[in-house]
Amino acid sequence: MKAVPATDGSLADGGPEDVPVGRPVVRPRRLRRTAGLRRLVRETSLGPSDFVYPLFVRPGRDVERPIASMPGQHQHSVDRLADEARQISALGIPAVILFGIPETKDALGSDACRAGGIVPRAIRALKEVAPELVVIADLCFCEYTDHGHCGRINRAGDAHYSRHLPEGYLLNDPTLALLQRAAVVHAEAGADVVAPSGMIDGMVGAIRTALDRAGFEHVAVMSYAAKYASAFYGPFREAAESRPGFGDRSQSQLDPANGREALREVALDVAEGADILMIKPALPYLDVISAVRRAYDLPVAAYQVSGEYAMLHAAAANGWVDLRRTALESLTAVKRAGAVLILTYFAKDAARWLAEADPPPEETGQRSAIPWTPS
Repeated sequence: MKAVPATDGSLADGGPEDVPVGRPVVRPRRLRRTAGLRRLVRETSLGPSDFVYPLFVRPGRDVERPIASMPGQHQHSVDRLADEARQISALGIPAVILFGIPETKDALGSDACRAGGIVPRAIRALKEVAPELVVIADLCFCEYTDHGHCGRINRAGDAHYSRHLPEGYLLNDPTLALLQRAAVVHAEAGADVVAPSGMIDGMVGAIRTALDRAGFEHVAVMSYAAKYASAFYGPFREAAESRPGFGDRSQSQLDPANGREALREVALDVAEGADILMIKPALPYLDVISAVRRAYDLPVAAYQVSGEYAMLHAAAANGWVDLRRTALESLTAVKRAGAVLILTYFAKDAARWLAEADPPPEETGQRSAIPWTPS
């Protein structure tokens, strides 16, 4: 049988003369043919319940200060948190993590340990208006210290000064004592979870001991178990006003070249009683997220950090990428790698996008100057 000519004179598709020798027996494309089929067999689902939304809290009243390097993000005064809490809850996002900018800073980051400090006040305000919202208190000291490092540093004349360590070196065990005090203060304010982020040796065990002794055995610890000395944190340091006054934080954070060391760090935190394990940043360390998920049955979190967020916004503003599609693709990759919680500045936008029906590529989010073609 001859193939039937098409109206343009060519052979109609599917005729015997068009059938190639050795045609495919398995055809995976059958399940990609329509949006409905693709949704039906989708392996990884992404939803608002996967997200934790970071909030920056600062002194003052009626303050909503834009963060230049993070479009759409703001520093909020405590009195403005009620509106944020209502929006976040309405979108189905279950949790926030708080970062504080204190009125005054000192060598020990004292505001982090005060019941009247900026974050304890924010916790109480959030719980008053949205008691069901899970509130996570970040326990790093870099925002609170006048030197911008994550705890007590080695300074001549200080009671903990050691001549065996360089001036300015972050002191491990004296910082553990500060973390214990901060953890209890934030638990007393109503935090559901505390999150030590300084990569201080023994931090999880010290905090767990302090919480249990104070009667807060129900408060969970989400450890920044594998936090890398990353170049992707730049915009956050503007947002949290936490740039180090000298040097950097590579003496305590992981070398980006090391994967096996991250697993050792995670193992220590598991042994010390961590309830949730976090990897930070997210997208550059998908391999670490995946390895931690395979090795441990604890919930795995990942932080899509400020640099990841800012890059996508910058590229979209130039018309180079579609903001909505790239943001959701990035978040899906983090979830696929094994994270069950994703800390992301896209949380509110992503929740809105996911509530919409799948539009065709040319109608999604920021239009790209580059024509979209399937690849």
